[in-house]
Amino acid sequence: MQLRSCPFLIALLIFGFGSMMHPSELRAEEKWSGVDKAVVEKFAKEHGREAKASLINTDQGDLLLFVFLAAGAVGGFAAGYYWRVLIERKPKSRE
Repeated sequence: MQLRSCPFLIALLIFGFGSMMHPSELRAEEKWSGVDKAVVEKFAKEHGREAKASLINTDQGDLLLFVFLAAGAVGGFAAGYYWRVLIERKPKSRE
């Protein structure tokens, strides 16, 4: 077997095994509920607390992506601004 056909063979095997899965196995939310639904909501209902809607709904559109982008930009700006302070070694003081 030539080395050039190796990536094609790997892709073919991945596609083959992936197509063998039943479509119901791809929908994990039916069988496996998350910790929020399985544990937290259960105990909240037992103690008389119901779930509330989020103050900022990040499930709509690209709002969550924008929040991470803004946080990364602020963190990157701060790290760039204080770059020398972050990487510079302090001289040992002679007391």
